[in-house]
Amino acid sequence: MGLLRRIFGAETTTDVLDILRDQHTQVDALIAQLESHRGNRRAIFTELADLLAAHATIEEKLFYPAVLAASTEDQLHEAVEEHLSVKRLLADMIALGSDDVQFDAKLTVLKEQLSHHAHKEEERKLFPKVRALLGSDERAALGNEAIVMFEQLAKSHPYKQVPSQTAAAAKLPSLRK
Repeated sequence: MGLLRRIFGAETTTDVLDILRDQHTQVDALIAQLESHRGNRRAIFTELADLLAAHATIEEKLFYPAVLAASTEDQLHEAVEEHLSVKRLLADMIALGSDDVQFDAKLTVLKEQLSHHAHKEEERKLFPKVRALLGSDERAALGNEAIVMFEQLAKSHPYKQVPSQTAAAAKLPSLRK
C-alpha cells in the first residue's frame, strides 16, 4: 500500500488534527508489524520511515508555524526537539539492517519516544489548544495544505533526507524577542 493511501485511506476529512491523529495511528500499526517480525521488515521499516519523515516535515514547515502562539510556543519548541531525537534514531536505523540486534533495541526506544510525543504531548495537550486557536475552516485549510505537501513529499522517499536533517540543532521561530 502506498504512503498516501495509508495516510489518507478513504477518509474525506481534511481537518489537520484528524489527519495528524490518523498518521499517529498508522505509525503505531507499522511499529507493531515490525515488532511481530512478520512480513518484509525492511519494506515495512521503509514505509514507517517515509511516513515519519513526511509527518515531521508537515508539522515543522506547515502545522507548527500555523499554530505558534503564546499558549503553544514552549510545547512546539519541545516538539521540534522530539522530532530531532526521532530523526536521529531513524538515521541510525536506516544505516542498520533490519535483522541487526541494535535495530530492535532502537525500535523499542523509537516506539517509546513516539508514544510520548504523539499521544501524550500532541493529542492530549497540543491538539486541544489548537482547537481553541483555530476554527474548523482554518483546520480544514491546513489539512488541505498538508495533503498537497504530502503528495509532493511522497513522490520520493522522504526518509532519505533524514540523515542530513540530524547534523544540526532543530529550530522553530520564536515569538519572544
